[in-house]
Amino acid sequence: MTPEQTKKFKYWQTRTIIVSMIGYALYYFVRKNFNTAMPSIEATFGITKTQLGIFLTLNGVIYGVSRFINGFIADRVSARKFMALGLALCALVNIGFGFSDKMALLITGTAGGSEYITALTIIMGSILLLNGYFQGMGVPPVSPLMTHWVPANELATKMSIWNMSHSIGAGLIFVLGALLVHHFDNSAWRLCFLVPAAISLIGAGALYLTLRDKPSSVGLPELETQAAPPAVGEKKETTSDSAYHKAFLRRMVFGNPIIWVLAVTNFFVYIVRFSMLDWGMMLLPGSKGVSVAVAGIMVAVFEFVGGNLGMVVAGWATDHIFGSRAHRTCVFCMLGAIISTAIFWLVPDTASAWVLAIPFTLIAFFIYGPQALLGIAAANQATKEAAASANGILGIFGYASTLISGVGFGYVADHYGWGSTYIVILAFAVVGMLTIATIWNAKGDGYEAAAKFNAEREKKINLQA
Repeated sequence: MTPEQTKKFKYWQTRTIIVSMIGYALYYFVRKNFNTAMPSIEATFGITKTQLGIFLTLNGVIYGVSRFINGFIADRVSARKFMALGLALCALVNIGFGFSDKMALLITGTAGGSEYITALTIIMGSILLLNGYFQGMGVPPVSPLMTHWVPANELATKMSIWNMSHSIGAGLIFVLGALLVHHFDNSAWRLCFLVPAAISLIGAGALYLTLRDKPSSVGLPELETQAAPPAVGEKKETTSDSAYHKAFLRRMVFGNPIIWVLAVTNFFVYIVRFSMLDWGMMLLPGSKGVSVAVAGIMVAVFEFVGGNLGMVVAGWATDHIFGSRAHRTCVFCMLGAIISTAIFWLVPDTASAWVLAIPFTLIAFFIYGPQALLGIAAANQATKEAAASANGILGIFGYASTLISGVGFGYVADHYGWGSTYIVILAFAVVGMLTIATIWNAKGDGYEAAAKFNAEREKKINLQA
């Protein structure tokens, strides 16, 4: 690139990272708002923890399926349009959730009783399923966006910064939800859906107007893939061919054992993360005796401070200490998460909120490193040709974890108490650390393997000709 092109590229790279960060933070506004409303929904309608857990599980499973499906779509369509459309649809279904009690009233003709609660539960669950699917349109377009705008050797650091988006979004919505519940008491559950939805609708329009898919969209040359010879990107008529893409996916994604190890590890990482994040507004008051308002602030600090610092430090360590081998960083992060969770569990409930906040925030510091890095590792292993597809697999494993962190967690809390939930979290964290350790010696990216695949395919084509 010329100096002028380099300057323009840097501007658009920074703009893409910032705009997509804001956009994905807003996805969390219309996703984690349900978690902020859970205590109010339980108190207002008498819905049990197990039922709330079922909501979380169904939402998580459909989200994982959606990320898997949309991962393949996002590799083939405009990332800008796809991401904006998903956010707008999430906002609309959140508006519907805000009036779910009115829908149940229209159906049953009564505002109470078992028939009303059954109808309300079905309506809420159905809307959450829709929201879960539309939420799955948020991450997939980011993988091709980032791999088109960020070189592979900078991806861990810059994606770790980008991954602050969900911590910012979740942190802000937990603060907003805590303030609404504190000010309006349990009647605030409706506002927890309507206010974030209005903000997100505006954000969807901004995403569409300000994002650009790749450098060529603004008249700039595309990035050259770092460890791959020109054969990977030279034959445009070949790389755009459907048969080529399917063969590439078979080799670099579905037939790549590293992708599957990363995916299984993601399952365990998300159990730890969601157990603390999704249930924080109930776990903290239930097991440590803090108020709902204080719990909201602690969960926000968990996201803002612990999560953001953990992702940035883990990204820096990956690029500067571990030679861009994100999987090695993840081993140490998982060990830190295990130790921090054990300490938090053992701190007595008589301790002050400040004392409780330290190990609780450290859990986020360590678990959000792998949460960010596993996706980066998958994108690098699959290369920019199939980054979204690889992350689709990680997504379905990650959100399959809600079978444990959702209904499983709620069932354990209902029948065995909050103390038993910590044992579950620790057990899965240990298994996660052992899983990621199995690929300690793996290379940092798959561009060399992609070059080999292209060379083999080129040779085969030439022989056939």
